[in-house]
Amino acid sequence: MTAVGEARPSSGERLRKRLIGQPGSLNTGLRARRMRMLLERFPDLERMEVIDLGGTVRTWTRSPVRPAHVHLINPVPPVRGVADDELPDWVTMELGDACDLPRHLAERRFDLVFSNSVMEHVGGHEMRGRFADSVHRLSDRHWVQVPYLYFPIEPHWVFPLFQFLPLPLQTAFAARWPLSAWAKRPRTRAEALPLVLEVELLSRTQMRHYFPDSTLIAERFAGLTKSLIACRNG
Repeated sequence: MTAVGEARPSSGERLRKRLIGQPGSLNTGLRARRMRMLLERFPDLERMEVIDLGGTVRTWTRSPVRPAHVHLINPVPPVRGVADDELPDWVTMELGDACDLPRHLAERRFDLVFSNSVMEHVGGHEMRGRFADSVHRLSDRHWVQVPYLYFPIEPHWVFPLFQFLPLPLQTAFAARWPLSAWAKRPRTRAEALPLVLEVELLSRTQMRHYFPDSTLIAERFAGLTKSLIACRNG
């Protein structure tokens, strides 16, 4: 029920909540299914020390299995989330760039490197190569997921074939489209442009290049490949 004087959510906002991020949303259900796929490949997860490149505490507090320890590394503090003093004692969070690891991490080894929908944001081929090098340096085992370039719905904007539109059209639609996955939806083309430029979806050929010794798993939705997962289990 909407409180007196409170604006009623638009139909676009209501649809967005059904699709993205909220408990019970389509996106949350798909991530839960992906976590089950992870557990099938790594049934000993509860005994592992995991480093999550670019992830969130929520991924692991919602997981049906808790690793022995999770080390989260992100280049900027989370906009929303659990404060450091509220972290579970089995989670460590620190600021750092997965494409340029701090020395104390670059010299460490973990049981598993995990990354979920991050590599498409790091900024071009050179940075993706550095990201992949970090994955290989940190562990012999990894699980790196990225949205698939050729899935017909672009996942960040939830817009059909958005990734193939010319940049001016992308920014024009992004400034008006109510279903984007960004916490703060852009309202102008100037606000939309850096968000559009930030995302570069990946193909099978690219993922095979960055992870040549990994199994490439196709995560499907409605019979189509929705995302790609580079998986190596030892």
